[in-house]
Amino acid sequence: MIKTIQWFACLWLAMLMPRFKLIKLRFQHKTAERDAYAQLLARNWARSALNQNGSAIHVSGIENVPASGGVLFVSNHQSNFDIPIFIGFIPRDKGFIAKIELLKIPVFRMWMKALGCVFIDRHDPRQSFSALNEAAERMKNGHSFVIFPEGTRSSDGKLGNFKSGSLKLAVKANVPIVPVTINGSINIMAKGSSLIRSAVVDVIISPPIIINQLARNDLKSITEKVRTVIAANLR
Repeated sequence: MIKTIQWFACLWLAMLMPRFKLIKLRFQHKTAERDAYAQLLARNWARSALNQNGSAIHVSGIENVPASGGVLFVSNHQSNFDIPIFIGFIPRDKGFIAKIELLKIPVFRMWMKALGCVFIDRHDPRQSFSALNEAAERMKNGHSFVIFPEGTRSSDGKLGNFKSGSLKLAVKANVPIVPVTINGSINIMAKGSSLIRSAVVDVIISPPIIINQLARNDLKSITEKVRTVIAANLR
């Protein structure tokens, strides 16, 4: 429990300290500089946070991440720590497709906006449609996003069903899908628990799946293919 309290104290301190520079860059309309600064700080924080709690993150398949252009990373979801794992250990600047409820957390909200995240209101189809269109336009301009298509964290580590239409974003933007399998993050912090432990986590990045014209008309097959790839690497 002491480790958990210390970790959360360091988390909030690390998030609060640079906020004034981010705000200053925003009001100076230095958008590119602000975004680069936010990504760098987030990457350093994520690595430090996982090292601090004693976890070891092993990543294989980094060569499968496209060096340029928009990418949709699609991953299973075992823990809240999947987010810092993505930020700190998977190359490319990226935002997240996140639920709108996260906007209620003040400091966390500021950081997610700085990282270019897009927020979805699952109870408002019109807002969701508009948000996904915004994300697709950003991806066409080279931005990358992470999506957890199960819609929630797994309670037992097993892979759940993917939400219908969750990968439509890649089709809209016509960008590659990079499947990512996370093994073991549930052992850091399980769903429904606030207790943080150290764990060994294996992250497997699979080769990108290219959206061709035929696939664009068969979203169900794309979704099944991506889920099969992730499941094959899941222990």
